[in-house]
Amino acid sequence: MKQRIQKIIASAGLASRRQAEKWIEEGRVRINGCLATLGDSADPDNDRIEVDGKPIEVESEKYCILLHKPVGYVTTAKDPQGRPVVVDLVQNLPVRLYPVGRLDLNTSGLLLLTNDGDLAQHLAHPRHGVEKTYLARVRGAVSPQTVQQLASGVKLEDGLTAPARVEVTRQQGTNSWVKITIREGRNRQVRRMFEALGHAVSRLQRIEFGFLTLENLAPGQYRRLSKAEVARLKQL
Repeated sequence: MKQRIQKIIASAGLASRRQAEKWIEEGRVRINGCLATLGDSADPDNDRIEVDGKPIEVESEKYCILLHKPVGYVTTAKDPQGRPVVVDLVQNLPVRLYPVGRLDLNTSGLLLLTNDGDLAQHLAHPRHGVEKTYLARVRGAVSPQTVQQLASGVKLEDGLTAPARVEVTRQQGTNSWVKITIREGRNRQVRRMFEALGHAVSRLQRIEFGFLTLENLAPGQYRRLSKAEVARLKQL
């Protein structure tokens, strides 16, 4: 059955549909040896589809993995600097998986990986605003005024952040533990929000993604989401 090229690439788990469209525009995609153009369709069972000269394989079975990302891993499939990457932690699975969004090198916690390009695009799209909750250890005592600023929005170099839910859970010596829930996905957003208000983050962990939690997974451990959980994710 013929499908749009960008959908086939997404189904293969190589990229989101939007990224696949960009690859087509850049001339990186071929169908049976001919350059693909936006709007082209193909039959993945009968046509040869290549990205950067390499034939793609459409994975029929979809996987969505919940991983407890440890500190020190890069949230990419490959790293030119040779640092450990999160896909190394799930390399024994029979499909190629790609991270949904990012956690920076020094942030641990809940990370989803999937070979379902449509699901990844849905979860990463700003329009859907999936809630993500973090637990941060920051330097200094966090005042009620700072909590209010975090909750109402912090002015960063890329604009004012959206409202957040914030709770100081405990004080520990000269540090504060703060739980913060955001709907955006800007680069290093939580760290930058605290830093803008004078609180350096010494530890950061994502503890929830939508309705999902880390449960009892240790760093480096993962589990496959059930079909019911994937269906709930698609409704977020």
